[in-house]
Amino acid sequence: MSDLLANLNAEQLAAVTLPDEPALILAGAGSGKTRVLTTRIAWLIQNGRVSPAGLLAVTFTNKAAKEMMTRLTSMLPINTRGMWIGTFHGLCNRMLRAHYRDAGLPQTFAILDSQDQLSALKRLLKSLNVDDEKYPAKNLQYFINNAKEQGLRPADVEANDDFNRRFVDLYAAYDVQCQREGVVDFAELLLRCYELLRYNDAIRQHYQHRFRHVLVDEFQDTNVLQYQWLKLLAGFGTQNPAAVFAVGDDDQSIYAFRGANVGNMRDFEHEFRVRHMIKLEQNYRSHGHILDSANHLIAHNARRLGKNLRTDAGHGEPVRVFQAGSDGQEASWLVEEIRDLIAQGMSRSEIAILYRSNAQSRVIEHALFSSGIAYRVYGGLRFFERAEVKHALAYLQLLENPRNDAAFGRVVNFPTRGIGARSLEALQDAARQYDCSLAEAVAYVPGKAGSSLGAFVRLIEQMRAETRRMTLPETVEYVTNTSGLITHYRGEKEGQDRIENLQELVTAAQAFVMEEGFGLDALASAIPVGRDGAQAVPALADGDQAQQVLDPEALPVVMTPLVAFLTHASLEAGDNQAQAGQDAVQMMTVHAAKGLEFNAVFITGLEEGLFPHENSAMEADGLEEERRLMYVAITRARERLYLSFAQSRVLHGQMRYHVRSRFFEELPETSLKWLQPPAQAYGGSPRRQQNESGWGRDWFKKPEDVPYSGTKPTGGMDTGNGYADAKRQAGSGLRIGQNVFHNKFGEGVITALEGEGADARANIKFKRHGAKWLALAVAKLDPID
Repeated sequence: MSDLLANLNAEQLAAVTLPDEPALILAGAGSGKTRVLTTRIAWLIQNGRVSPAGLLAVTFTNKAAKEMMTRLTSMLPINTRGMWIGTFHGLCNRMLRAHYRDAGLPQTFAILDSQDQLSALKRLLKSLNVDDEKYPAKNLQYFINNAKEQGLRPADVEANDDFNRRFVDLYAAYDVQCQREGVVDFAELLLRCYELLRYNDAIRQHYQHRFRHVLVDEFQDTNVLQYQWLKLLAGFGTQNPAAVFAVGDDDQSIYAFRGANVGNMRDFEHEFRVRHMIKLEQNYRSHGHILDSANHLIAHNARRLGKNLRTDAGHGEPVRVFQAGSDGQEASWLVEEIRDLIAQGMSRSEIAILYRSNAQSRVIEHALFSSGIAYRVYGGLRFFERAEVKHALAYLQLLENPRNDAAFGRVVNFPTRGIGARSLEALQDAARQYDCSLAEAVAYVPGKAGSSLGAFVRLIEQMRAETRRMTLPETVEYVTNTSGLITHYRGEKEGQDRIENLQELVTAAQAFVMEEGFGLDALASAIPVGRDGAQAVPALADGDQAQQVLDPEALPVVMTPLVAFLTHASLEAGDNQAQAGQDAVQMMTVHAAKGLEFNAVFITGLEEGLFPHENSAMEADGLEEERRLMYVAITRARERLYLSFAQSRVLHGQMRYHVRSRFFEELPETSLKWLQPPAQAYGGSPRRQQNESGWGRDWFKKPEDVPYSGTKPTGGMDTGNGYADAKRQAGSGLRIGQNVFHNKFGEGVITALEGEGADARANIKFKRHGAKWLALAVAKLDPID
């Protein structure tokens, strides 16, 4: 026991050893909350306070759940595989698989990710002849998911006008379609599970009695329905509720646009009559100047539970601030600073560039590319979201459930097999007329269309028959070949990458069966549920039914390896966290940076209207959310923090002129170091006051204090720095028509010159790489006589 609690600070120790009652842990950034959570679980089990089966822990990402399981495995001499630790969606899926009958679902129900859900809604609108310009599928998707996240079925949604009433009707039709096809979307997973607990007394009481300890990570990110689900599971309102151990940070609640309700933390404290609220304020990540900046900034938010981060690591480097005349100048400065950091021995992957809007990334990417610095845009398409992988998964879904119309519609004519839009319309009409799935409706489509559709159905039946005795990896490989996907991509100009992704899908299946304990030699027919669905959970005698149904561990396995793998793929596709890549500078939005940390962090575009975002002025508590977002950005940095802003920036195809963000006025002057004096602005002389920190705060003192007037410059590229005629030599000694050599692109000829000083650039037509614009401040060009 002493080893388990060793090296915990006083706050962490108090949290880990709390009594068995509801508690709220305010865990500041970098305060070791994951360690507290896992140690709390291990301490409860080791101390005999709860068995591994009597505990449930909720995380917000699969990555966090796996990390928690890994840590527990190293801390406890027990098998943690059967423990209920996972995301909200993962745990709800597990519960619904065990009680699919009570939940009104087929045994092998499929999960629709966001793209599949959107496709299903488009099919619905088309089948009902709905004007998709007046009622866009994406708007309908948002409407439905928002209603579900509030726990509302169509009958519960209040419609104030004809437009919303139509959305409610479409929501109801969508529910019917999903039920007929045996599919659920992500929001439905949680809502269906909530309804299962709410309306089935026996099941609810079973889980309330079983899970006496419920631990929740990132509590500030829970939405209305997730909190209601937790209350049901924990037995809120009963005489003996579970000990809910809620860990979160209201200062890092930044997902209001996804439905997160930061007020859940205050509600939890009040409703569960929390006697123990412990603040984890000791930070193990950042140096003092960084934490002082974060503390001063967030103190301007009025509605917070309150805490103050501290560190024993010393003040460290001051926060560096740079103001640029344009976004191009800002990008050039970024490149130079990153080069210096790399030269000092810092790895590229420990350097992050953060921005409020994705639109900001293009200029920075171009500067990094031109300078030859490897970079990665974090949060791009993940493996299971790639088109070729989704096509293969759709074929696999049809092996298990031929009534899955979303999967059927995705691949019925991919690769193309002569099934056009009219054929699909005839098929959908038949399905609607006979109230059946698209696959079943094929029998009612006459002529050539029916013949082509019938060939596709026979292909699926053939693959189902052939793979019946195959292992999961063999099944995946067979389907990717027999479906024609491999052949199709071989014919594409850049199809090799897609083929490699399909081959990687086979590898993913191999890893999955090993990790989940199926074994590479496990056959689908060895699982109690066959692919044709004929073998189901045996009927239970009346006297045995309640006990057996209410104990999922007592039930036989009800998923084939393929169903389990498809479920895994859907849940992974819905996970908000991307995996780490190669050694490259990391670029991402501030939202994507949540949960990450880096040695050096650049926060760019700190301008009014950009960060804080202009929309925040029109939203309730919008500015406080933006300030929390800035707080998250600051606390990503361990050693170095850089802040930058530009007077002018090209966004959405337009030149915009900005003043610096109001957040600068909320940072401590003693922690800032201004790297250089501000550049001359157009039509005005900015006030300057130099102090011991560099160029002082009088410059751009207030957001409304705009230090320029007049119009934007003309001639050359409009970047806000007054580019002169394009033929100017830009003070570089280069000239148009001159031959030059670049280490990466080889020989080329200068066709245009623009700008001057740090913003000078040249357009060069390279022999092998075509025309490229290069910043002369960073591109090393050798003239060729």
